[in-house]
Amino acid sequence: MTVTSKFDIPNSLLSNSNLTEDKNVFETIIIGSGFSGIGMAVNLKKYNRDDFIIFERDSEVGGTWQANDYPGCACDVPSNVYSFSFAPNPNWSRTFSPQKEIQEYLKDCVSKFGIADRIKLNTEVTSANWDNTKKRWNVQTENKKTYFSKYLVAASGALSEPSIPDLPGLKTFSGKYFHSAKWNHDIDLKGKRVAVVGTGASAIQFIPEIVENVEKLYVFMRTAPWILPRCDRNLTRLEQVLFNKFPVIQLLVRAAVFWARESYFLAFTKNRGLMKIAEKLASRHLDKQVDKDEIKAILKPNYEMGCKRILLSNNFYPVFNNKDVELINSSVSEVNNSTVVSSDGTGVDVDVIIFGTGFNVAEMPVAKYIKGQEGATLSQVWQGSPRALLGTTVQNFPNLFLLMGPNTGLGHNSMVYMIESQINYVIQAMKELTKQNCESLVPKEEAVSGFTETMDKMTMGTVWLSGCVSWYLDKKGRNPTLWPDFSWRFRSKTRQIRISDYNVD
Repeated sequence: MTVTSKFDIPNSLLSNSNLTEDKNVFETIIIGSGFSGIGMAVNLKKYNRDDFIIFERDSEVGGTWQANDYPGCACDVPSNVYSFSFAPNPNWSRTFSPQKEIQEYLKDCVSKFGIADRIKLNTEVTSANWDNTKKRWNVQTENKKTYFSKYLVAASGALSEPSIPDLPGLKTFSGKYFHSAKWNHDIDLKGKRVAVVGTGASAIQFIPEIVENVEKLYVFMRTAPWILPRCDRNLTRLEQVLFNKFPVIQLLVRAAVFWARESYFLAFTKNRGLMKIAEKLASRHLDKQVDKDEIKAILKPNYEMGCKRILLSNNFYPVFNNKDVELINSSVSEVNNSTVVSSDGTGVDVDVIIFGTGFNVAEMPVAKYIKGQEGATLSQVWQGSPRALLGTTVQNFPNLFLLMGPNTGLGHNSMVYMIESQINYVIQAMKELTKQNCESLVPKEEAVSGFTETMDKMTMGTVWLSGCVSWYLDKKGRNPTLWPDFSWRFRSKTRQIRISDYNVD
């Protein structure tokens, strides 16, 4: 059963919106229409700050759940916590939601809360500059139109810019290639020789879905991931009826799942010995699902569990029992005409290359085109090591709010919880400026540096610094990505803004 919607959003409404063409001044401009952007918009409207617009570069809302539509795409966080607290969905079909249902859920939220007419699709932001004199943001879109706002909310997230390695010879590859986040559905893989580069969270989902169609599958794996069983099942009709008729039951289930997952954090930080138990479960999972000992040896990770993202799958390992699948324990070094060459010299001829190589996560993609009061972009200021007070505000960038910014990522619970915490913090900031009848606020240098130092200290001794190379860490080896504490503590710190951390003008 799929998510059923009571709401029908006309394409014309989403494509053009009810905004008059000559209106270009708003209190708030939001970039992105995923969980962050939609959640921000709903709360702005709730607090009667409904003079806003959302710019979405794609043709539909949904953010990463619109862009990633590869075969088998699904969430690895339970459905009941991977949704807004203010919009429970009693009709999830599974305990772990598939991509299409999550996107439909977000569309439903857009319609239910009446924000469809504030969204401009197919509108990419190309620059955002702070005007010191007028104390406002000047935002330019791809069509060269300029918009102005008091507040700018960057809600485009970290999983929006696919990362394809710059391989010698790739551009002259005789076949076809694409990234999993930009899946080319026009390419029929049936009977093709296919190379998959990468074995991360996306690859372990799509590889089992395509293996039966291809003639030969070559999987290039640089580092073996830790994989645990995926405890996924269909939600029963009885559960859905109970959730619909008695919403409190779903709230109790949500709370139980949330607190159970909060306990996982102990294994990452305070009691890493707990990870040994999880490692044994993962090793048993591998041993049961793969036949050949030599393949098991290659698929056994050589780093402490949790140092990289822990993956969930019931059907990835069995792929390697298929005689038409070859596991190459190496990265790719180059492409030579139709041949993909690994760093150990292995060469295979293929028709299609699929990159499951993740995203540019350490720095938000919007960082390269947002300029602050000193004329420098976020990228120039951060220099590859992002820093923000509570992952939300940045020194020298007045009235800029980052959602899913530095040190807000989680390895154990739902990002939607973190997003809602940040949204509350942003609303508090706006209320404070209104109360003081002021135009702008910007975090003090000591507040940002103090928060960053705290994050660095809290990361010391965690599994994330146990020696592996992961996208959690920047090039300097520090953690600009994850929140190194229980997520409820982040909620506590963002419940009320501490205005003494800011210069208010």
